[in-house]
Amino acid sequence: MDNATSQLNRRTLLIGAGASGLLAALPASAHAQNLGGLGLSSILGKATDSALDKLAKPGAFYDDEDIRIGLPILGSTSSGGSGGGLLGNIFGAARNLGVIPGLDGIIRGINNAAGDAAGEAKPIFRDAIDGLSFSDAPGIIKEQDGGTQYLRSSSNDSLHAKLQPLIDSALESAGIHTQIEKLADTNSIVRQAGISREGVNKSVTDQGLDGIFSYVGNEERNFRKNPIGNLGGALGDLLGQ
Repeated sequence: MDNATSQLNRRTLLIGAGASGLLAALPASAHAQNLGGLGLSSILGKATDSALDKLAKPGAFYDDEDIRIGLPILGSTSSGGSGGGLLGNIFGAARNLGVIPGLDGIIRGINNAAGDAAGEAKPIFRDAIDGLSFSDAPGIIKEQDGGTQYLRSSSNDSLHAKLQPLIDSALESAGIHTQIEKLADTNSIVRQAGISREGVNKSVTDQGLDGIFSYVGNEERNFRKNPIGNLGGALGDLLGQ
């Protein structure tokens, strides 16, 4: 047997093995409970990469009202504690935002910064996926976004800790922190909201993760609906191509 034939046979075996794991993602498959760590890892890796690519496109966060990030506040209370929320919720009506010049631009900038951070976040999501233990996964694999749920329940805190510096850097590069400080200097409503850099970073990271996991879940569901159609790209990942 020549080398070319040997390599072809080896690749065929690898593809067959990979296909067996990926086909287990079929929602009606009798093998759904046998989806192994390699198959689930591949699905999650593909789903997160695709989701982050979409969110990294300019305007992606802002243009999607379901995941659009709002301006956070940390308003001090009389007891010395702090209340939280979104500026729009605190002031009760969108018309109140319209009277604050520059606010919409800041919110757009925050969303664009979140998109920039999402574009840099693939390695931390891949590391989280690689670190998952799949021994307790079978109970949720049947769910159409079960892998996403498992990833979030297992890794949300560590992902938050690693994503927040990316968010802070993106906000700093976009000049958002400086813009918020200047806006607070000139507008009493914003100043009384008690916005802080730490509060902005935390809230934008919280909201950004919500958006990312929403998109990852959608990508996982789409993959499970059409695993054969997505087979090539996932097998390319499995084979290192």
